[in-house]
Amino acid sequence: MSEKEMNQQPAPAKEDKKPAKKSKPGIFARIGKWLRELKSELKKVQWPTTQQTVNNTVIVIICVLIVGAFIWIFDALAAGVVGAIINLFGN
Repeated sequence: MSEKEMNQQPAPAKEDKKPAKKSKPGIFARIGKWLRELKSELKKVQWPTTQQTVNNTVIVIICVLIVGAFIWIFDALAAGVVGAIINLFGN
């Protein structure tokens, strides 16, 4: 080793490179920020017209009635089959 290398001091230990911990905003500041962001997002929404809402509501009601009728018919048939089986094998 040369004399120059021997006289060099070791490099200082690396300091933590973590950024200083920022203080978290208060709960009311966070709620206020959230509400402002919510308001700006709701302005971007393309809301349906009254006619579209009425049409969609009618479609949903019709679909519910059709599915309800199928369930009612299936229930009646299943009750009849179960009743027939009980009568067939029962005393």
